[in-house]
Amino acid sequence: MKVVDRFQRVRSSLVSAVGIAWVLAAPGCAPAELEASPPQVSPASAGGQAKGRDSTPHPQTNGKEAARAQVPKNAADPPTKVAQPTDTQASGEALARNDNGIADPELSQGDQAFAAEDWRLAGRAYEAARRKAPADPAAYVGLARVRLAQKQLPLSFAAAPGDRVAQAALALVDHALALDSSYGLAQLERGRILLILGEARLAIESFAKAQQLLPRSAEAYGGMGIARLATGAVKEALLGFKEAARLDPGNAARLGNLGTAHLMLGEVPEALQVYREAAQLAPEDARAQGDVGTALLALNQPAEALIFLEKAHHLAPERATFLSNIGYAKELQGQLALAIVSYQQALALDPKLASAWINLGVALSHQQKFAEAEAALKRALALDPTDPRAKVNLEELRELVRTQAQKP
Repeated sequence: MKVVDRFQRVRSSLVSAVGIAWVLAAPGCAPAELEASPPQVSPASAGGQAKGRDSTPHPQTNGKEAARAQVPKNAADPPTKVAQPTDTQASGEALARNDNGIADPELSQGDQAFAAEDWRLAGRAYEAARRKAPADPAAYVGLARVRLAQKQLPLSFAAAPGDRVAQAALALVDHALALDSSYGLAQLERGRILLILGEARLAIESFAKAQQLLPRSAEAYGGMGIARLATGAVKEALLGFKEAARLDPGNAARLGNLGTAHLMLGEVPEALQVYREAAQLAPEDARAQGDVGTALLALNQPAEALIFLEKAHHLAPERATFLSNIGYAKELQGQLALAIVSYQQALALDPKLASAWINLGVALSHQQKFAEAEAALKRALALDPTDPRAKVNLEELRELVRTQAQKP
């Protein structure tokens, strides 16, 4: 039997969901994690990861090949961050135009208040701008941003399907577009909201329009990459992430997304190179460090991988996937007992981490603890009945038990 833990940010389209950093530079939308799943799998965070929050990506394989592949699960399965404001002037997404427009002072005040996380003041300022200039689409986009920020909706794919606040924000943006369909920031905001609502294909349409209207917007290309990834179009997503990273150099989260797409395509050396750059840019970011460790595990370099995974665990001890990957690295080094301890610690943090249950079951089978191993694999299968990794390992375990029983 083989461990079938897959790196998150690189997973089989038939098995697991995709977890990546959702880079949103707009007000109320600072970098945050997105988890999107391929079409065959229920969306992560869509209520998603109801199937164990096992967001392991890997190259596209299927059947036993997918179930047997020895690729570590990415440690970057972070708790979802909520919307936070960013500097709209720096990101190029300020609503104020600085053109002496009638409502420009109020829009500027709203932008500044939003950047300071003063949602109430921002809302009042944008509302004042709307009253002064009801035909200006900018104020409606500002009000939509405020609603999302006040609700603190997770910036995850399908994080809030059917959510009334998100739908109200979408209505505001749609009104802005009814006033001016060429207003790029409204198209961009619409794409973001549609991703939160789980409407990836509709989001693609909005991001495509945003790219035409805002050709220098890294957000438009990054958002398109995420939407493409959510529909399983990994090669197209890679193109979006490449352009976003080019337009916004030095952004570790954008590089992380680019690395994810490389891993999903099986381009592990390329992913490692990008991840290393991201980790250098963000030495205190647990996800960036964990990604390097994950790619190194995929290249069967557990000793160096442990350095990065342990740093990631130190930076974010609440993330179960770091511990699961640490266990996998130890198992690759032949430290089976220590690996089991790490898997158990991971599951104590997140009992729904299916890949950790699979790894634990396989490790226990190596210790001839067949009943415990079967229980662990059954638990993984219960979390996701469609996961071929759990199915194949459970079948192999039962065959092993039958073989052992037949021995004289």
